[in-house]
Amino acid sequence: MSGGRGAPARCARNGAGRRRSRGAKPQLQSRLVAEAPITIVLADDHEVVRSGLRMLLEAEDEIEVVAEAGDAETAARYVLGHKPTVLVLDLNMVEGSSLPAIPGMLESSPDTAIVVLTMQDDPAFAREALRAGARGYVLKHSAGAELLQAVHAAAGGGTYLNPELGARVAAEPPGPPGDLSEREVDVLRLIALGHTNNEIAGQLYLSVRTVETHRAHIQQKLGATTRAELVRYALEHGLVER
Repeated sequence: MSGGRGAPARCARNGAGRRRSRGAKPQLQSRLVAEAPITIVLADDHEVVRSGLRMLLEAEDEIEVVAEAGDAETAARYVLGHKPTVLVLDLNMVEGSSLPAIPGMLESSPDTAIVVLTMQDDPAFAREALRAGARGYVLKHSAGAELLQAVHAAAGGGTYLNPELGARVAAEPPGPPGDLSEREVDVLRLIALGHTNNEIAGQLYLSVRTVETHRAHIQQKLGATTRAELVRYALEHGLVER
């Protein structure tokens, strides 16, 4: 007999109870929605960095890291498969810049918010990331609490930009089309004039490796892959005379 009396009590927490308490159902649904976790795909090409970021994120009860990726291609697959609330994306990974991958990821999972994590404190890169569709831009040296703020802001439909960088973005007028920095304009001008990387390095007192990095950033920002395209851009924007 006591078992019979216990059965309805269990049912009250299941289907029968919900049928008898229709007035409470909206409140239950609201509570379940509020308690839904913020799911994260974490993409960085350094395993140690990913491990630290995962510990930081999952210290929050409402955050769950559902997958980790070491490159943008893998991150894109996980975004498609998991449809996470937020993708935390390293800007520069082993295969190069992650910026070109952002539009495709957002197309495959429109409800996923992307937070870029980077060492790049150039306002031009921040503008480019936000223009590509990122919801947050966090500098690695100030990650920690800032990353959590960015994740919560992005998950809620807002945006987050590192405060110091945001002030610089607001204070600096946009550069030439493509948001090239002054140094990148100098490098592009010399490329268009036919100088080699070694010659550019000598004229600008830079290392050849730095010139190569500037050149890669220029190509990334302009979407140009050949020298001819860079020359055309420089001509069209008056960086060199025709």
